[in-house]
Amino acid sequence: MPEICDSLEGAGITHPFAIQEMTLSVALLGTDLIGQARTGTGKTLAFGIPVIQRSVAVTDPDYAEIPQGKPQALIVAPTRELALQVSSDLEIASRGRGMRVLTVYGGVGYEPQLEALEKGVDIVVGTPGRLIDLANRKVLDLSHVHALVLDEADEMLDLGFLPDVERILSLTPETRQTMLFSATMPAAIVALARTHMRHPMNIRAESSYENATVPATAQFIYLAHDLDKPEIIGRLLQAEDADKMIVFTRTKRQAQRVADDLVERGFKASPLHGDMQQASRERALTKFREDKIQVLVATDVAARGIDVSGVSHVVNYTCPEDDKTYIHRIGRTGRAGASGIAITLVDWADVHRWKMINKALDLPFHEPIETYSNSEHLFHDQGIAPGTKGRIVDATPVEKREPRAPRERREGDRPAGNRNRSRSRTRSGQPVEAGAAAPATEGSEQPAGSGNPRRRRRRRSGSGSSSAPTETQSA
Repeated sequence: MPEICDSLEGAGITHPFAIQEMTLSVALLGTDLIGQARTGTGKTLAFGIPVIQRSVAVTDPDYAEIPQGKPQALIVAPTRELALQVSSDLEIASRGRGMRVLTVYGGVGYEPQLEALEKGVDIVVGTPGRLIDLANRKVLDLSHVHALVLDEADEMLDLGFLPDVERILSLTPETRQTMLFSATMPAAIVALARTHMRHPMNIRAESSYENATVPATAQFIYLAHDLDKPEIIGRLLQAEDADKMIVFTRTKRQAQRVADDLVERGFKASPLHGDMQQASRERALTKFREDKIQVLVATDVAARGIDVSGVSHVVNYTCPEDDKTYIHRIGRTGRAGASGIAITLVDWADVHRWKMINKALDLPFHEPIETYSNSEHLFHDQGIAPGTKGRIVDATPVEKREPRAPRERREGDRPAGNRNRSRSRTRSGQPVEAGAAAPATEGSEQPAGSGNPRRRRRRRSGSGSSSAPTETQSA
């Protein structure tokens, strides 16, 4: 394993986390295992290193035993973002061994993925839907897979991917090594493990899920009004410890609206939700990692599996649906031993929901503190300088905006100057000054000396009176 160690050292990774220390010795033997640990504790390398070590490199003389470079290992992830993150970590760890890693997911074209499979790959990382699609097209052969990893299995259950996972498992050899990693262990995941794993070793890096909140993450629960939340976030972004921030919303429309609001306030923000094209989502994540944007406003599904270093704050714009969602959200900060801040803004209508989450996780925030953007305790808790406002650019009033440059006159334009607003027009189109008599038209009856034209008023049909129109003097 010297090549893997050298590759990791080159990336600044020299010390293993708890889940890695407990997992590597078992996984390297080819034993099935179930790893349970909270998010952000290094699970990717816990299964990635054994997968790379037990795969045959292209330059290895034994590689000829694998026909046409078929995949040797398969990692299944619930979301595109998580699949991309896992692939990135595997590529870093396998540089010294020359492994070919391919990421497959929906929302993008098939051609690059088909070309890579035709040339040959060693490790495939993908989402369930695209994996099954490629297998049905007979372009993805999983019959030579020696190791299969189900990453974030509980999230795949939540997203309804369990039938697809069962289908994928049926396409791989029964003699494979199966590794399942999950933050929680619902009954359906336990049943899946019993059906498809052979005497798995259970490894738990935490004592229980109830204590799965990150110890290094400070949690704040505020009772806030929806209309005041953008102002609160604008001030949080200027706190003394503020770096990158992820804001979680309940809906895609809300994510887009909050991101647009923050941009209007002068902050570098971007949305991340399911209505965005995959290329746009990847660009937003790349800019977020490269510090080109400070705020990512995301929905739960789009943000699952995001592993970005330097996230100082996670803000729940709306109360999470349940305790599991709360754990996954705040796990985006305080990763890999770093500290972080998690802030939840609870609406009055969601107080009961929050109390259920608080009880399930045994947290000390039974009664959220009523908080506004100008509350003294908000400034004190978050280290916000007095007088800070929720925007860093001034909203220019309409009366102070620069006037538009006058348009060049063109042939046919009306003469410049003020128009006579007292004019009216007759049906013939000839202008008549107010108070002047309108010229008589053919068929009209106008008494001499009358300054007002007669108008005809038609009665609705079926009124029971004569259908002939009556003539009335207009007032």
